[in-house]
Amino acid sequence: MHWRFVLAGSAALSSFIGGPALAQDASQSGAATDKPPSIQSSLGPFGDPGGWRAAAEARGLTINLSYTNEMLGNLSGGLRRHGVYAGKLEAQLGIDLGTMAGWQGLAFFANAFQIHDTGGLRDRTFGRLVTVSNIEAYPSTRLSEIWLEQKWAGDRFGLRIGQITADGEFFSADYGRIFLSNDWPTITGANLPAGGPAYPISTPGIRFRAQPTDSLTALFAIFNGDPGDQKEVNRDGLRFPLRDPALLMGEVQYRYGQDKESTGLAGTWRLGGYHRLGRFDDLRYDRTGLALLHPTSNGEPRRLRGMSGLYGVVDHQLWRPEGGSHEDGILVYGRLSASPSDRSHIDLWADGGLVFSGLVPRRPHDQFGVSFIYSRIGRALRSADRDAQIHAGAFAPIRSYEATFEATYAAQIAPGWVVQPDIQYVYRPAGGVENPYRPGTLLKGGFIVGLRSTLTY
Repeated sequence: MHWRFVLAGSAALSSFIGGPALAQDASQSGAATDKPPSIQSSLGPFGDPGGWRAAAEARGLTINLSYTNEMLGNLSGGLRRHGVYAGKLEAQLGIDLGTMAGWQGLAFFANAFQIHDTGGLRDRTFGRLVTVSNIEAYPSTRLSEIWLEQKWAGDRFGLRIGQITADGEFFSADYGRIFLSNDWPTITGANLPAGGPAYPISTPGIRFRAQPTDSLTALFAIFNGDPGDQKEVNRDGLRFPLRDPALLMGEVQYRYGQDKESTGLAGTWRLGGYHRLGRFDDLRYDRTGLALLHPTSNGEPRRLRGMSGLYGVVDHQLWRPEGGSHEDGILVYGRLSASPSDRSHIDLWADGGLVFSGLVPRRPHDQFGVSFIYSRIGRALRSADRDAQIHAGAFAPIRSYEATFEATYAAQIAPGWVVQPDIQYVYRPAGGVENPYRPGTLLKGGFIVGLRSTLTY
């Protein structure tokens, strides 16, 4: 099961001050940025006691809270049957300094998490590569982002500086956000130091956005290249490293059919890439050119310059109901990415899915869909596994890929409250590894079931 409680989450805040999370695409495209449904409308006078929230927003101050807790369990496969109960409390602060202080186009944003997790299902049952739940993280109380952004030319251009993340704006698929396993892609999380600047960790950076037309947007960012491991190095988010080799990211986005008045099919195409400076270990060869697992190897990996990747993302509306928005009807999305094989744990990654939105009679806000994720083990690691077979003289499986299939239904119980049952199947966890409890056999995949609830205020 998966329960989530959100008080005016990131998407809502983005609508007001240009925050980083789920509504940023709409705000950039010129589409409607209406405040998302809130449980406040169902609480009567208790929704905004004394009118403090409305008064604060009128002065440019937005305070939001979110709480997520979840229960998930595997019905089969993995190391053992296991269930988790976890949660995430998030607090957000946004200040429109144009409204508050007359500095037009300037905004401030900060958010923090309190994450509680009684047992990571991904690590403790399957050792899988792909995310089980996109709120999973190491238990901690931590600062996430804190930044200033200046916009000008009618919000066509924006410069953001501070402690920031990449996953809110880069490499994301709008229509895939309904799925629990939809997250910062595994190819970046597995290949970049500490997983890169993505939930739950951020790093100092600068992001520039240009939107010359309503349809076209370009993003470019420079991040400190190592945010620090969330378990040991950067447990509270108060580490602001500036000396690590940089991570560069760029993305071009093209949108169509996003306006409320549009009647044609909507969509978004994204093309992007990243390059992390510095050096990375060759995953197969040592500095003399011998395989690392060769008996005469010196055991020191060859050092390679940089880590790069290219990616493409498509969101497209297959059918738009009469009078519907760009988020209604039948929707499809896909993401594809590749990285150099000699230094990448994952060298090819793809995901995609089909979403049906607003099609249930008398339930116009419900969504349901199916998705898949494919992560291929890098060629160098596959070759290293073959080397192990040759030199170890014992059972040594050759890892290949991991795949995940997911089906989910998000039902709106009331404005601002969504309950979401979910089922996933994991195939070849960790790419196909030996079961430590049954030597000589592969760790089996299996089913995961859960339930998520989202309350928005």
